[in-house]
Amino acid sequence: MNEFKPLVFSGVQPTGNLHLGNYLGAIRKFVALQENNDCIYCVVDLHSITAQLVHDDLPGQIRSIAAAFIASGIDPEKHIVFNQSAVPQHAELAWIFNCVARIGWMNRMTQFKDKAGKDRENASLGLLAYPSLMAADILVYRATHVPVGDDQKQHLELTRDIAQKFNIDFMEHIRRGGYGVDIVVGEEPIHAYFPPVEPLIGGPAPRVMSLRDGTKKMSKSDPSDLSRINLMDDADTILKKIRKAKTDPDALPSEADGLKDRPEAENLVGIYAALADRSKEEVLAEFGGQQFSTFKPALADLAVSVLSPITGEMRRLMGDTAHIDAILRKGGERARERAETTMREVREIIGFLQ
Repeated sequence: MNEFKPLVFSGVQPTGNLHLGNYLGAIRKFVALQENNDCIYCVVDLHSITAQLVHDDLPGQIRSIAAAFIASGIDPEKHIVFNQSAVPQHAELAWIFNCVARIGWMNRMTQFKDKAGKDRENASLGLLAYPSLMAADILVYRATHVPVGDDQKQHLELTRDIAQKFNIDFMEHIRRGGYGVDIVVGEEPIHAYFPPVEPLIGGPAPRVMSLRDGTKKMSKSDPSDLSRINLMDDADTILKKIRKAKTDPDALPSEADGLKDRPEAENLVGIYAALADRSKEEVLAEFGGQQFSTFKPALADLAVSVLSPITGEMRRLMGDTAHIDAILRKGGERARERAETTMREVREIIGFLQ
């Protein structure tokens, strides 16, 4: 092997209702990337128990994510769609990465600080260590690229740190086993087993904000359902939520610089741009100078036209759980085969008897 084979990996947690932010920030990217890449898309159900151990209907939540993948246009025959817990090699590599990573690295993770809050001593060990599981999710397939929202960029940087430390610590073992690729990190040549993962971040709405507060990310956990557009919302509900979305009294600007310090306006323009596959500048060229009373109905119509076909297909798929389960089962078998190839080599590199 002279270079790492390009591979895209990403996953979505099965917690709460999928919303517009999940679609624009993740799933739509997944669909686009499958056209020219080898892709593995995962329902990361092991991650779902880090912050909330007991769920009322975890199987239903897992199926709904898989349904959203497929309804949005992901092809589970050409690519791999599966649930994480069906591939035990994720957890096996995560333990190894727990021993590679440093406690200080985990303590610096912004999301851990946010989710653990002031009562950090009462947070689960899984919540602290889940970035190493995320690294294992990616690297058990030796994936090279990960489409993520900008809020996950820090975790991708940690994944690179874990990969680099493993590569350096075990470099002679990797070379002796006949594995790995010669790469340069900074100015240092390294014989690497794991690739330096690159995040794929971009588009006019890489981070969709709450409809009730433009300074906060759109979230499944927000107590107000009016803060988000769920993928299962019907047309009337979408119209109502956009009509009630928080704005300011000024007209839309004609240029993107005019959105500065106007978080709600910037969010709605960004959502329109992402749904229409246009830039913010193009949207403002059309709507600049107009009031939100004109812009909101146009945004609602656009959102309904894009999301309604997905919602309808999701409902159809959720009515046939045996079909979804069969897709996940087949995807799990294909994923396990790939993951076990990596783990056999990792066990040999470390020195475990097999």
